[in-house]
Amino acid sequence: MHVHDEVREALAAGRPVVALESTIISHGLPRPDNLLLAREFEAAVRSGGAVPATIAVVAGEVRIGLDDGALELVAARGDVVKCGVRDLAPMLARGGSGATTVAATARLAVAAGIGVFATGGLGGVHREARESWDESADLGTLAATPITVVCAGVKSILDVGATLERLESLNVTVLGYGSDRFAGFYRSDSGFPAPWRVDTPQEAAEVVRARAALGGEAAIVVANPLPAGEQLDPALHDRVLEAALAAAARAGATGKAATPFLLDFFHRETAGASLAVNVRIVLRNAELAARIAAAV
Repeated sequence: MHVHDEVREALAAGRPVVALESTIISHGLPRPDNLLLAREFEAAVRSGGAVPATIAVVAGEVRIGLDDGALELVAARGDVVKCGVRDLAPMLARGGSGATTVAATARLAVAAGIGVFATGGLGGVHREARESWDESADLGTLAATPITVVCAGVKSILDVGATLERLESLNVTVLGYGSDRFAGFYRSDSGFPAPWRVDTPQEAAEVVRARAALGGEAAIVVANPLPAGEQLDPALHDRVLEAALAAAARAGATGKAATPFLLDFFHRETAGASLAVNVRIVLRNAELAARIAAAV
């Protein structure tokens, strides 16, 4: 593991640091805009008062914080693999390069001493999971990783209700930020209530400190909803989602391939509107995560 000098110095001095995933850069955003947006995500963390630490595997080495060369590699190369926790050991052993998922980023961030992580939307229980048993590794990792994750809820292409049930079973604390409703990723409201609510970074930080005092090993999820005026039109969302699920079934897009397929379908069928919403989500979450990290 190589920790970027700026990140290492901030951690040693007790200054706030926020982890960022790299899968959204390599697999979630179109080239060449993804490199520019990756830098904007880091700038949003800085604007909130923290040091950004984008995490990836580069040439067989875990990188906690990426320099310009590493960030460009993750953004530009087509052979960068989507890398979950289970993929880390083979990737390191083979000297490959991988973009870390939510689960892998969370695990590596905690190993490096980082306690706050910003992302777009969490993975969760897939629709039709009763038949496929398809559930994101994010959930199991969050159950055993004491990190605070700022997100826009669960990706709305998933079974949100079932995911919330699993998070409860796994003892993952879920907070609605500024809302009694659980954030709906592309939509402001997922249709489900948030179990708990906080309204300021300081209130979120109090929950983080209480979790630490209790010795809790599970994550805290801070669900930060988009303002209603910035969400994807709900009618458009529901129409495209129905078509996307049918297209994924025809294409046999399951497992790790399902989420990228569905998000790409949304991007195309909404003429880029869903992508613009996704970018706003990450920028808002990165800034809020920085403010929470500073309060902690």
